[in-house]
Amino acid sequence: MAQRLKAFDSHAIVNILDTGGILTQVNDRFIELTGYARDQLIGQPVSMLYNERSRELAAEMRATLMQGKTWQGETPLRCADGRVIQTQCTVMPLFDQQGAWAGSISARTDVTHANELLAERDTAETLYELRDDIWIVDAETLRFSYMNRVAMSRTGWRNDSYSERTLQDLAEKSGNQTVLEACRNLSASGKGMTQFDTEIMGNHFQVTIKLLPIGGTAGRFLIMMHDITDIIDEERMKSEFISMVSHELRSPLTSIKGSMGLLLSRAAGELPSKARALLEISHRNADRLVLIINDILDLEKISNGRLEFNLQKIDISELLRETSAANASLEQRHGVRIQVENADAPMQVVTDPNRVIQVLTNFLSNAAKFSKPGERIVIRAQETDDELRISVSDRGPGIPASEEHKVFQRFADLSNSSRAEKGGTGLGLSVCKAIVENLGGKIGFDSREGFGTTFYFTLPKKNSLVAAEEPASLLREAS
Repeated sequence: MAQRLKAFDSHAIVNILDTGGILTQVNDRFIELTGYARDQLIGQPVSMLYNERSRELAAEMRATLMQGKTWQGETPLRCADGRVIQTQCTVMPLFDQQGAWAGSISARTDVTHANELLAERDTAETLYELRDDIWIVDAETLRFSYMNRVAMSRTGWRNDSYSERTLQDLAEKSGNQTVLEACRNLSASGKGMTQFDTEIMGNHFQVTIKLLPIGGTAGRFLIMMHDITDIIDEERMKSEFISMVSHELRSPLTSIKGSMGLLLSRAAGELPSKARALLEISHRNADRLVLIINDILDLEKISNGRLEFNLQKIDISELLRETSAANASLEQRHGVRIQVENADAPMQVVTDPNRVIQVLTNFLSNAAKFSKPGERIVIRAQETDDELRISVSDRGPGIPASEEHKVFQRFADLSNSSRAEKGGTGLGLSVCKAIVENLGGKIGFDSREGFGTTFYFTLPKKNSLVAAEEPASLLREAS
């Protein structure tokens, strides 16, 4: 019996409590595992070993023991260093010589490691069955330590071979260095995560890479690749359909708009006032439809990388004055004044003048719509050694700070504007952003709600020097 008790004592984590839940004895295994000194435990309530979430469990155990029954289950145990370990516990009631309940004895087994192994197994099984590609890569050697079923199927590497492969092997196999370079950049920058889209082995993926540090080592890369090929194909089909419909609509709509313009210009004689009023409404709506169609066609070209640019050496100062004159109708329609400032001296740059006018016209149209009659709208040019900055400022209602992120989104409609009332497509600024970025510049705005907004874009002078040596009629596709 003494040998059996010794074996039990050396294997199990044992403690004894009195009826008040006070620790009266703990064995050496208990002290070794929890890190407490014996005098830190004896005379203390057992509740010190449980966290708040386990207090109800302790009450359940006590109620069972008071009935003279044995309690069994899994309990957490808080260690001296704050760690919480999981234990499989058997608690038996103790009785005195008169048969009265005198306390309890608990025998525990540490199952923390076993639970972690089970959790890792369950996680591994879940990852293995995911439809997304999952890779785990050593951050120092860039060698694969895990691939799920989909990733192995895509690469053709099996369980017994992928551990010998590296990201460099994948880059050579796929002809794509993007994932390899992204992992290297994460290691160099110290950032925790990056996300991007790329094409690998004929499929389009949204790639997320997380750097998981492990102690003092370089850690591991968790690489998750979500196949978006079907989504891209569906978007392309939608885009092609919209483009086809837009092309088919533009020609007859242009003819209708032209005919209404001739009637309004009295080419067919004087019209009754009521008929003229109805025709003016129709003509404005036809204008809006043509604008929508043109914006949709531009967006379709942008998404397919087919937006063309005719680069020429131009004087921006002269172009600003030309744009102001071309938009004189905005002054009449909205009762505003358009002024050009800081455009007396020539400012030479190589760019696409028609595209620049398109961007400026959009800025001016928005500024006029949201300005009160009599207000000024200012076009201003500023030149530095590296770039030209062109801006359009108004004193309209401004853009709410909470909605600034929407401004360059497609079909954006801010809370203090109404597209139905003001007109516009909600696409213009999205098109402008694509045009400016393809010209090598940047686009942005400064706004203060209640005081007005300044939209601006820059054009690089450095790139212009190279372009100036190319033929003036060069057509460049947007990449």
